[in-house]
Amino acid sequence: MASLWAAIPFGLLLLAMAVMPLAAPAWWRRYYPFAVLGLSLPVLFGYALLDRSLVPVGHTLREYSSFIALIGSLFVIAGGIRLRIVGPPRPLFNVLILLFGAVIANVIGTTGAAMLLIRSFLNNNRHRYAPYMVVFFIFVVANIGGALTPIGDPPLFLGYINGVPFFWMLFHAWHLWLVALALVLGAFYWFDRRNRAGMGGSPRPTQISLEGYRSLVLLAVVLVAVFAQTPVRELVMIGAAAASFIFTRRGLHRRNQFGFGPVIEVAVLFAGVFVTMAPVLGLLAFHAGRQALNSAPGFFWTTGALSSMLDNAPTYRTFLEMALATTGGSISNLLSLHPEFVRALSLGAVFFGAMTYIGNGPNFMVKSIAEHRRLKVPHFFEYIYMYSLPILIPVFVVIWLLLVVGR
Repeated sequence: MASLWAAIPFGLLLLAMAVMPLAAPAWWRRYYPFAVLGLSLPVLFGYALLDRSLVPVGHTLREYSSFIALIGSLFVIAGGIRLRIVGPPRPLFNVLILLFGAVIANVIGTTGAAMLLIRSFLNNNRHRYAPYMVVFFIFVVANIGGALTPIGDPPLFLGYINGVPFFWMLFHAWHLWLVALALVLGAFYWFDRRNRAGMGGSPRPTQISLEGYRSLVLLAVVLVAVFAQTPVRELVMIGAAAASFIFTRRGLHRRNQFGFGPVIEVAVLFAGVFVTMAPVLGLLAFHAGRQALNSAPGFFWTTGALSSMLDNAPTYRTFLEMALATTGGSISNLLSLHPEFVRALSLGAVFFGAMTYIGNGPNFMVKSIAEHRRLKVPHFFEYIYMYSLPILIPVFVVIWLLLVVGR
């Protein structure tokens, strides 16, 4: 299946996800599972009939099961936690919430931080909501924030289990993380300052309250389970989510506007993404083995560009193996001789996940939660041409220049 033809279903699925909610929204809401199935079946038949093996798809589906177990469990558990951060819905306060989300993303993961904070962030800005708020929340909390620990984002966890020390990125990339964060938060502050709606009147006092302490314990269980092996990891996550749903008071779910709609949508769409992505990842691995990258900027841009549209974890793994080939497969030699390679491909995989809605799992979940609250969010193309290209690419150019200077 190492053919460009095999990548067509993946391209068509991305196109459908981008175009159909605009061209035929009612049809898409009703029939998108059938579209996903129709584009996935040719890939499954192709592997079964041409390669006489479903091993690549099986490997991709195992990754999907881990992905959806983590996303789904954190979504359900966060639905049983009501974190209320009430304060003046003003630019500086919003910046502080996003900064807090970026920091805790390294402790509870980008998915955990996004699910914990998105409802409070939207509620606090309900009288002055604008679509850019969801976009910047995705930029900061769901992606850039989690670049410093293996818990933060799945690619870094793959690096950890392949021998990269737990705090390596924290010690070697904190300054680049801080620069990227400062630039993106600065852009958000500019957008939010221009949004004058709802900023008048007497300022509200800042209040922080928390309900659902039992679910906090279950959240910790899920985070610990990340380090377990399959299938124990997934079973623990599912069990924790079930316990949270059963023991959370219905009134708390109601106040959180909790429903399974967003996670079902993400589960169905990403099932199609993971299946149709299998031959694309095969093509990537095939051609990566024939090419050699020998510069930090090369790893940064190549890993990043592919992570924008593909799952960033297998993309990271592919380019980490390419980097390891430069030192004979030794992670200790790679970190000693070319630490800039690991830093660059790690930041590329994590940062560029913010470029599209499908670049990282929490992105689409945040979008879906906002839409289920009947809030306007940018469509697939608006997200790219109005926000990620004009805002993130200049930020990434700055990071690229710093990688060149600091090699």
